[in-house]
Amino acid sequence: MYYSDDIVEEVLRSNNIVDVVGTYVHLTKRGANHFGLCPFHSEKTASFSVSERKQIFYCFGCHAGGNAATFLMKYENCSFQEALQRLAERAGMKLPEPSYDEEQQKKRDRRARLLEINKETAVYYYKLLRSPTGRKGMAYLTERGLSPDTIKQFGLGYADGARSDLVAHLRSCGYTDEEILDAGVAAHDEKRGLHDKFWNRVIFPIQDINRRVIGFGGRVMGDGKPKYLNSPETDIFNKRRNLYGLHLARRSRKDRFILCEGYMDVIAMHQAGFSEAVASLGTAFTSEQAVLLKRYASDILLAYDSDGAGTQAALRNIRILDEAGMQARVIRMDPCKDPDEFIRKFGAEAFEERIREARNSFFFALDIERDRYDMSDPARKTQFEQEAARRLTGFEDEIERENYIRATADRYHISYDVLRAAVAGYGRIRRPEASSRSGGREDQPEPQPVPAQPGTAAERPPERRGTAAQRREAALERNEQLLLTALSDEPSLLQRAERYIGPEDFREGIGRQCAERLWERLRQGRGEQAAAAVIASFEEESSQETAAAMFSRHLGEELDQRERERALADIMTAVLTASVERERTAMTEGRGSLMKLTTQKKRLDDLKKQAGNRRS
Repeated sequence: MYYSDDIVEEVLRSNNIVDVVGTYVHLTKRGANHFGLCPFHSEKTASFSVSERKQIFYCFGCHAGGNAATFLMKYENCSFQEALQRLAERAGMKLPEPSYDEEQQKKRDRRARLLEINKETAVYYYKLLRSPTGRKGMAYLTERGLSPDTIKQFGLGYADGARSDLVAHLRSCGYTDEEILDAGVAAHDEKRGLHDKFWNRVIFPIQDINRRVIGFGGRVMGDGKPKYLNSPETDIFNKRRNLYGLHLARRSRKDRFILCEGYMDVIAMHQAGFSEAVASLGTAFTSEQAVLLKRYASDILLAYDSDGAGTQAALRNIRILDEAGMQARVIRMDPCKDPDEFIRKFGAEAFEERIREARNSFFFALDIERDRYDMSDPARKTQFEQEAARRLTGFEDEIERENYIRATADRYHISYDVLRAAVAGYGRIRRPEASSRSGGREDQPEPQPVPAQPGTAAERPPERRGTAAQRREAALERNEQLLLTALSDEPSLLQRAERYIGPEDFREGIGRQCAERLWERLRQGRGEQAAAAVIASFEEESSQETAAAMFSRHLGEELDQRERERALADIMTAVLTASVERERTAMTEGRGSLMKLTTQKKRLDDLKKQAGNRRS
């Protein structure tokens, strides 16, 4: 770890995860936990749970999970070290100098080198734009109406690339060919070897929210193809999780974002005073980017091209934003093609007026749908009104749905009573939402522990082996999770449990590692926030999420003490039975130990006998 376990645990203890997460997500207490809409995936029903007792979070929809540090890592797209530093500052603590193991140091050094290369590349292109070689690029930017200050603010540059001059420059700075290639600023083929990726292009450096250069976009001068070229994804550049201009827009102090199609639209809008403008990075807008925007504002304005492609992109993105729980409005660009052209032609005040007139996304989409029908034809008009009624069922809040029904009736000259009845009819037959949207809620019954079934796959009918094996694995995973959660909730249970079962009885993988680390802590009497500490002991974010899942099952608060003891005995029996079966299989394959198997069976028999006594 970057910091010792004691330091990590002290920082986590000094921060209540409910307070940390609550600054980003609206949480409502339900039972023992707090729930809210997950900030890491799009959902309309809260499946995101925060446990104050265990100091962990877990989403039953997308399975994101971890402790307070993990949450900041995912939400702020930062490293574990950066997350811990923020938590320490929040608690008024001063962290000691971090230490690194060899593998961590290599990863850290690699990321640092890639960031250095990108920064050096940005500076090189910036200077080249202002040299005689960059005259063509500077002329293009000037013709597009950009001021020297704007060009400087966005760090715009120019790539010549004719002689792979960037590669030569980076080599002279001491970077290896492998590092230059991995940074995404060069390409390689058999004919040319390592060569500049960008040539004869105006360069748009792409910065993350911490203002670090992580990639580049390049606009070709002339009619070359492709018109725009972007850096490939690297260890520091993920197109789906970043937005162009966000490092500036998030500081605009406005409660909205304007989502554009391209780099030039963003730059032109910032120059005109609309510093809340952002754009996706050469790819279609993604749900990850919607979640990223939601961190800072919930009101999104779409400023897309007025052509057919722009309209389709707007419709697609409205759906993505809606699924993320965000309000979207659409800015009219006519008679111009895009925001850049509109602002240059009519000015910032006219564009501000268009913002005030921006169309509600529901009616924008419904207007486009209406244009597909001949409204003078009763049959076609009926089809449109049926489609409008069907779409109105998408509003789950009754007050909001009622308001939209009235507005739709007025807007499209439909009888209110008829439309309301149609909406009610569609609502009755509408299919329920997927269970993942509401899975894992505290007020839903938790599945009962399922004992592992004895016997081997060969003893069951061939056509059911695969399905039965999957069911057994799912049941065993659930039981292991229930056992770990119960022990972390009530550390005093370990003294009774470890007479029969130990970490070696868990399946290999994250589950067994969690058991080993939990057992160690509880034996040392360090049961406080044990789950959060065990999660923190894993280095990889994916491992932390898997570990969080291991501590997110509950026996059910409605059970009394006697019922909980019976359930725990059933769970331990299931886990130990599966362990015995694994050892028996290993014996038949010449890998197992007769002594271990005998010991396990003795423990299992004792456990079953003890469980039977409790029931009598």
